[in-house]
This record gives sequence, structure tokens and C-alpha cells, in this order.
Amino acid sequence: QVHLVESGGGLVQAGGSLRLSCAASGRTFSSYSMGWFRQAPGKEREFVAQISVSGQRTFYGESVKGRFTVSRDNAKNTMDLQMNTLNPEDTAVYYCARHRTPYYAGLTYSSAAYDDWGQGTQVTVST
Repeated sequence: QVHLVESGGGLVQAGGSLRLSCAASGRTFSSYSMGWFRQAPGKEREFVAQISVSGQRTFYGESVKGRFTVSRDNAKNTMDLQMNTLNPEDTAVYYCARHRTPYYAGLTYSSAAYDDWGQGTQVTVST
């Protein structure tokens, strides 16, 4: 099992930027694809981004493509999400998660494919 802790959330004005971080401990972080999801009040959990084991392949949800960038540092057991040009629709609790399959190379939108989750960090974008 991997223990995940998100940080970096907060309140930002529309058009601004935030950088979220996910720190991992436990099982080998570098063996797993990782993902970011978010959940707004009253809405289902939404796929945001996924990054491959090596970090060379990245995937994004349509609503964040071109604005968000996911990266990872396997030496530090961390994954980041750089969020630019934020808008109020980005307001949500953001979660990082570990894919259940080691060395999985494909794209997985479904949260059911991820086993370990952080506690989440709140991002609020004001108008």
C-alpha cells in the first residue's frame, strides 16, 4: 500500500495558478502510474490527469487539457499538478491516487482502477 498526502490547495482568483503536490510513502512509488482526480460538491469524482511510471506519457481530462500539467519525481516520491488559467469550474477537492496495476502504460479514466488515495486538498477559484 502507498500512503499519499496532497498539499498546495487554496483560494485563488479566476485566471490564477496553483501547484498541487502529492507525496508518497510505502510501496514502490516508481512502479505505478499515478492519477489526479477531483470532486466538486454534488458531483461525481472526475478524472483530471494521469502520468505513466516513467513520466513520459501523460493524459488529461478534456476540461483541463492545455491548462494543467502533471509531472512526477520518482527519486523524491512526488507527483505535482501545475494548474494554470483557473476558473470557478475548477473548484473541487483534488485527490491523487495510485493505479492498481504495476507498470500500467495505458490511460485509465475510471477511479475504480486506482487503489490508494490521498485525503484530498481543497481548491477554490473565485470570480
